Amino acid sequence: MKHLRRPSWLPIDPYILLLLGTVGLAALMPARGTGADVASGASTAAIAFLFFLYGARLSTREALDGLKHWRLHGTVLACTFVIFPLLGLAARGLVPVLLTHPLYQGLLFLTLVPSTIQSSIAFTSIARGNVPAAICAGSFSSLVGIVVTPLLAAALLGSSAGGFSADSLVQIVLQLLVPFVAGQLLRRWIGGFVARHKKVLGLVDRGSILLVVYTAFSEGMVQGIWHQVSPVRLGGLLVVEAVLLAVMLILTWYGGRALRFDREDRIAIQFAGSKKSLASGLPMASVLFGAHASLAVLPLMLFHQMQLMVCAVIAKRRSHDPEAAEAEDEGEGEVTASGSAGPSRTAVGTGTRSR
Repeated sequence: MKHLRRPSWLPIDPYILLLLGTVGLAALMPARGTGADVASGASTAAIAFLFFLYGARLSTREALDGLKHWRLHGTVLACTFVIFPLLGLAARGLVPVLLTHPLYQGLLFLTLVPSTIQSSIAFTSIARGNVPAAICAGSFSSLVGIVVTPLLAAALLGSSAGGFSADSLVQIVLQLLVPFVAGQLLRRWIGGFVARHKKVLGLVDRGSILLVVYTAFSEGMVQGIWHQVSPVRLGGLLVVEAVLLAVMLILTWYGGRALRFDREDRIAIQFAGSKKSLASGLPMASVLFGAHASLAVLPLMLFHQMQLMVCAVIAKRRSHDPEAAEAEDEGEGEVTASGSAGPSRTAVGTGTRSR
């Protein structure tokens, strides 16, 4: 069967259109009553299954090898849980000029969310970066975020994250961390199946996120909170998020250079350190913000779409860098000289070329 490809004339990823369509569906036909309970239960199960798949996909050996490259992972974690939140706190000065207080709370929550896994890997691969490092960086960020994000939300958002408590943390751990660990434990038996059916399971990943989006925005419609957001405020939010993304993309790229990482590592740092996970953020927001989760995740959802479009362009440009072509030629020359077909361009977990 031929792979489905995005038409060349369509500048927006079809999945982004599906996300927008899901929001529209929630606005026109929100889940109510028993339907809302069913949708909520289904979205919780879907996210748990999503993290189970993450655990089943990540090779334990690959994760342990990735720990050796602690400087790279420490840099990504610092970008995700230190620099991002500091920029979020700085945006407090934009209230009420550009942002309302509820939108600012959502923006601040966005800066506390872990990095992505799948898109970081995909963009790093396209740009010819250190893919094993991107896999580990995204996975480590998600695991750390299960604990760190709720704690940061409690410290920085205070009573705004009204649902936060020890029970909330336990609920997040049960929904995200426990399925991930279960996937790791069962990987020996199901890892091959997951690898063989990764395209089908990829549809499950995306479908899970769509279900959670529908549930969150349905609840927002039922609660009648959308009158708080005007088109002007949405425009202001988009401008702020565009600046936030641009700042992080610049900091991760040139900061990686200042820290003397090579090109492959800088690519992994840029894509893993500048993005935020919708899959992790949505269930956390639903637990922490309760009925107000839809407004809280609006900035995250907009940022997620923006980062996909911008990073897709950057990854394509990085793949055509003269430095990338030179590295590829060097790698092919080493393989030919050694008579081996093994990987030579990137050493797993280290991000350095074999020499």
